[in-house]
Amino acid sequence: MDPSKYDGNIHPDEWINDIQKYHNIWKIKRKKFLNIAISLVDPIIKLPTEINDIEKLRNALKEDISFIIFKNTNKRKLQSLKYIPESRGGDTSRFISYFLKLCYNAEINDIEEQKSYLYKSLSMKHLDSISKEFHEKMNNIDSLKKLVKEFENFAVYESNLITSESIVALKHVATGKYLSSLCPLTRSFTQSVYVGGPEPSSNSLWKIKFNNRELATYTNNTIKLQHINSGVKFLGVDGSRKSSSDSFTEVNCNYSDNNNTDSYWSENWKFNHSKLGNYQGYLKSNDIINLSIEISTNNRYSSVIRNFQIEFLRSHDIQVIIGDDSFQEVVCHNDRLGENDEWCIELVEQYVPISTTIININLLYIKFVFFKLKGVLINFNVGTEPFPHL
Repeated sequence: MDPSKYDGNIHPDEWINDIQKYHNIWKIKRKKFLNIAISLVDPIIKLPTEINDIEKLRNALKEDISFIIFKNTNKRKLQSLKYIPESRGGDTSRFISYFLKLCYNAEINDIEEQKSYLYKSLSMKHLDSISKEFHEKMNNIDSLKKLVKEFENFAVYESNLITSESIVALKHVATGKYLSSLCPLTRSFTQSVYVGGPEPSSNSLWKIKFNNRELATYTNNTIKLQHINSGVKFLGVDGSRKSSSDSFTEVNCNYSDNNNTDSYWSENWKFNHSKLGNYQGYLKSNDIINLSIEISTNNRYSSVIRNFQIEFLRSHDIQVIIGDDSFQEVVCHNDRLGENDEWCIELVEQYVPISTTIININLLYIKFVFFKLKGVLINFNVGTEPFPHL
């Protein structure tokens, strides 16, 4: 492989380091190697005549206007750099490599300036919510190595965040089995909810929904859990229905309260961190949570004013028969919380908004040019102009 020419589109240090490898391979005298190096510089770059060593050549290249343009170009690229997580089709490894390369090319060595560029790259909607946490953690960082490491920690944290419309599974911590639902009906003629097997299945997948937010915080949270296999049915309770053991409130899958004429039906769940009392972060995969719901405690046929109370989702040793199999019962209760009330929420598939995954077709210009000579020659051009008017 021949040594590359220098045309102002590479950092002088990098180019000289590259061509010095050939000096070691060729084992030629310094003067001859210097002449070869000078001959590789593009004629548009004017060099002084008194260059007599490689360091003077390096300095001359850095003093040329082409290097100033090169550095400023890389600074502008840093200013427009945007981080895209893997869930949105990005690549964190490539992003960091590109960021480091731009800093090197622009000769940005100040850690505070590097922090600023990296922080400003977090501009996606849901990243705005969590980038403040990253910014706070950057305050005590004093090296580029530590900055990159902290950014990788941030990327891992982001990949575990549960966004609205994501697919999740809820594992009962005490038994390691998954919250599931199946078509056989409960005694109230709604779809059964139970704890199934130790591995997630299609019956244990739920779409989680937040109210007008992409992320859910522990301080302000109301969620809905839509059963994937059932389509439009949600996890919820009817306060007037008792479980099969007659000791607790029945949990089932039913149609959304938007379409449900039963005013006793509730499907809006709140969650709190089971292990951290006043945790104020965002809901993420593998969090151990308690799920609670506000239900009516009156009989549906009573004319008295309805009373409401908070009850928690629980699974216990009592078995329910569904088809030919027996499963662990799932109920709601207002007793003291214990290990049977703990659920591990697992992210199965993070939801990606359509707007971030579809290329605007008006920006894609595809042009076919057909030439009929002896055969058919097809010229396929892709650009960024809008489609021409037909």
